[in-house]
Amino acid sequence: MLDFERKSVVLVTCPKGFTPYLAEEIGRLGFAVRAELPAGAEIKASLNECMRLNLWVRCGHRVLYQLKRFKAETPDQLYTQVKDMVWERIVLPDGYLTVTSSVKTEIVNDSRFANVKVKDAIVDRIREKTGRRPSSGPDMSGIVVFLHWRDDECTVYLDTSGEPLSRRGYRKFPHKAPLQETLAATLIRAAKWYGKGNFVSPMCGSGTLAIEAALVALNGAPGLMREEYAFKKIPGYNPEYWENLCIDAEDRERDSLSGQIIATDIDPEAVEAARKNARAAGVEHHIKFDVCDFRDTEIPEGGGIVIMNPEYGERLGNRTKLEKIYAAIGDFFKNKCQGYRGYVFTGNLELAKFIGLKTASRVVFFNAKIECRLLEYEIFKGFGKDRS
Repeated sequence: MLDFERKSVVLVTCPKGFTPYLAEEIGRLGFAVRAELPAGAEIKASLNECMRLNLWVRCGHRVLYQLKRFKAETPDQLYTQVKDMVWERIVLPDGYLTVTSSVKTEIVNDSRFANVKVKDAIVDRIREKTGRRPSSGPDMSGIVVFLHWRDDECTVYLDTSGEPLSRRGYRKFPHKAPLQETLAATLIRAAKWYGKGNFVSPMCGSGTLAIEAALVALNGAPGLMREEYAFKKIPGYNPEYWENLCIDAEDRERDSLSGQIIATDIDPEAVEAARKNARAAGVEHHIKFDVCDFRDTEIPEGGGIVIMNPEYGERLGNRTKLEKIYAAIGDFFKNKCQGYRGYVFTGNLELAKFIGLKTASRVVFFNAKIECRLLEYEIFKGFGKDRS
């Protein structure tokens, strides 16, 4: 049984480009960030605190609790070092085990081989100590162990999340090419929107941007909608402690918004999917949905942000049609969104040139393997009239 109060190094992982926003978020939760890494941020935290991170982190994917760091120059050294750990305190003899890894070393050219080595070491240790052995497999329904191996440096973690935190539990109807929830939350943070003012999402698709914006504005913990976490399988887990964290999170939720959240799409099926997803997230009544061309989207008085995620031309649409759409986005910003900050998230910078406006900032993100930009445009009042 592990001590859930004992602090260790904790790595909160994220996709490439997310780290500054994840680090800011973790800092707002009261943790001191020890290091910002290309794909995550390090802090010191206990397993109890890992539970709170799983509940509240919007931009991260997994919360990893460090168990051991060591050097391994061969697979046999990896096996020996892992087997030397007290796994009988962590994995029950009749329990279930999953091993995942990130491996970049000349020693091993297939991470699956490293996974098997770690799994064998854990199972052999438990069998020698107890006379029984746990089952293992890929479905993350039990203890999840993560190996990070770079050159000869190895770190073994307990994955307290299991399934990535992007799987909030509300996206029942993904529709076409949906934005991942953590990507949407990070784009919102990069747009410097913290829940004040209006948030407008034309081309809303399955509604992920609008839903994540509503969760931010209402101070809704993104992890409340999920039932399963890997930390619940760790010996020493206290269900009452988790329940109290959830009750506290519910008490912190706001009842109303300071501005409006508007989500529109020209596709009725997309808007219906967005409504259903918002309903599953408990925020449907906080979002105003409409079926319309993006140019006809209502833009409330008072300012805020407009954020658009048009097709990239990678998987959908055709070039000529998309050139006209991107040009129309520029006109829409100039003519209807004065006093707002406009954002376009795209993986096609050639198409983005057709927007025809000067960018205030260009932030690199990755949507799966596609290198994208979040382009910011400041749309001053009187902008359309001056430029017409």
